[in-house]
Amino acid sequence: MLNIKRRQMIWFLLIILGCGYFSAMSNLEMNYYFKSMVALLPMQLAAIIYVTYLRWHRN
Repeated sequence: MLNIKRRQMIWFLLIILGCGYFSAMSNLEMNYYFKSMVALLPMQLAAIIYVTYLRWHRN
């Protein structure tokens, strides 16, 4: 039961962070090319962290 609550809290935190990031990106006034690069940055960082995590726990 505690595991389910922990997952729900993590999802809630991720949703709040996503909404905040979307709001911040919507209010930025910059070139569309740079805006798209900045928008993809969190996904790239998450992928790097995930791959690094998998490699460390595989050894």
